[in-house]
Amino acid sequence: MTAVQRIVIENCSIATVDADDTEYASGHVVIAGNRIESLGAGRAPEGLQDVVRRIDATGHLVTPGLVNTHHHYYQWITRGLATDHNLFNWLVALYPTWARIDEEMVYAAAQGSLAMMARGGVTTAMDHHYVFPAGSGDLSGAIIRAARETGVRFTLARGSMDRSEKDGGLPPDFAVETLEGALAATEATVKEHHDSSFDAMTQVAVAPCSPFSVSTELLREGAELARRLGVRLHTHGSETVEEEQFCKELFGMGPTDYFESTGWLGEDVWMAHCVHMNDSDIAAFARTKTGVAHCPSSNARLAAGIARVPDMLAAGVPVGLGVDGTASNESGELHTELRNALLINRLGAHREAALNARQALRLGTYGGAQVLGRAAETGSLEAGKLADLVLWKLDTLAHASIADPVTALVLGAAAPVTASFVNGRQIVENGRLSHVDEDAVARSTREQAQRLARIAAQG
Repeated sequence: MTAVQRIVIENCSIATVDADDTEYASGHVVIAGNRIESLGAGRAPEGLQDVVRRIDATGHLVTPGLVNTHHHYYQWITRGLATDHNLFNWLVALYPTWARIDEEMVYAAAQGSLAMMARGGVTTAMDHHYVFPAGSGDLSGAIIRAARETGVRFTLARGSMDRSEKDGGLPPDFAVETLEGALAATEATVKEHHDSSFDAMTQVAVAPCSPFSVSTELLREGAELARRLGVRLHTHGSETVEEEQFCKELFGMGPTDYFESTGWLGEDVWMAHCVHMNDSDIAAFARTKTGVAHCPSSNARLAAGIARVPDMLAAGVPVGLGVDGTASNESGELHTELRNALLINRLGAHREAALNARQALRLGTYGGAQVLGRAAETGSLEAGKLADLVLWKLDTLAHASIADPVTALVLGAAAPVTASFVNGRQIVENGRLSHVDEDAVARSTREQAQRLARIAAQG
């Protein structure tokens, strides 16, 4: 029988983000295989067997790895466009270009998106991909391959659209699927790629895009499909006032009531944005334990508004953080969303009482794991959980005079990541990806962005 190899991390501050928000000013973490074996104050126990590496983490804060709950990787190759548009005008401007993507472009864009997140502390990522032009290749397979190569834990939200311009939707006619085609392709993706095991590296969710780009039938049958297959459901919801008007005009009800009528509220569902939610909407999400992916930078970039995150949390709604697509959050980073979530929510009705630094960290870790249905496995540092964790360097000039490490991480400058582990395997070392050539990814994404621009210009 092969012995379990151990990695010992010592002399670090630790924020566990467990149920009691346990923290250690100076402590240790022991990784055994792909699990956290133990952690606590002071140095690791003496006499540990099969220790293959000891890390002196003096000057570092160790936290759970960050969990991204909403993204669109393909948008990496259309960054910096339509920078002064609201959501609907931005979609109208970019859909004709997005409709020209192919497998090579999507793979490169996924590499770029994943690289930026991973080097910034993300250990569990997701992608909501919903643009599948005819003849574009195996887009889902390309995204999953990029995630596997980067080394992150990953959820593919297999999206779909069947309401095009001719049906009153926004996407070009040739960029959507049929109802039957979307459902069949989604089911095939789940059956090929979804892993339901405790330490799964790849999972799949059913994810029709949004009320204004999918039919009621696709929403309803998509929910039925997800529950038959035992996977989660994801979509966009209540992002803008225009969406609310659209739902009332077309369906005679607001977005939340519409979603409930189609089977889209429940503890197996999470929605992106949820900016325009009234008290009744929040109560419905709380009652059904429907999750929310809060994307503060994208909401600000597209002038969508400020989500009522403090009210959601007070009601018991599961809330995580999302980067959102890099065409509406050009940084492509999640660790900066900790700070943005705190600051933007303090501009709302609750002002300085909206969020504190530890709540922001919880949104980006345990909250995200809840939203993705993986809180039993990751999202906090506890014995028996998967070894997904990050070492943030906080002893440089940028954080030197901030005594509290969690405050330094959330409110200070973006902290360097010295090391990041997923499933006990190191994927970042001294701020660089361990298994991916970042310079090659940069070249590839630049080339594919230029190629897409040329193809789109030709019409």
